[in-house]
Amino acid sequence: MEPLSNTIRVTVPNYLSNLPIPDSVGGWFRLGVRDWASLIPLAAAVGGVTYLTYKAFCPRARPDQKAAVNPNIKKNVEKVVDMFDLEDIGDKVAFCRCWRSKNFPYCDGSHTPYNRESGDNVGPVCLSRKK
Repeated sequence: MEPLSNTIRVTVPNYLSNLPIPDSVGGWFRLGVRDWASLIPLAAAVGGVTYLTYKAFCPRARPDQKAAVNPNIKKNVEKVVDMFDLEDIGDKVAFCRCWRSKNFPYCDGSHTPYNRESGDNVGPVCLSRKK
């Protein structure tokens, strides 16, 4: 515990007090290469702490969590499932795959603006009866 205590009480304050931090904005432009090099460890530490804090508290930043595909359709049920009888469909039908259709589960073309915004390329599932 003594080395940690010494580091926090003595080493870190000495390190911070010896950093070439200018008093004015113009002072940053007068720093030399050695001065900038001495600021690199502090910048890396602050950047690392900021990144780890962001990863810890931003819900979509963690790799084990994905953004929700379904923005607002039947959110009150555990799983959205729609059943269709093929004989009732008619000659052809297009089903939504982007989850943005106002007429879900049928496609209404909402994938076009969604694709422009997100850079995605999703389109409908189209079924047609053989003739």
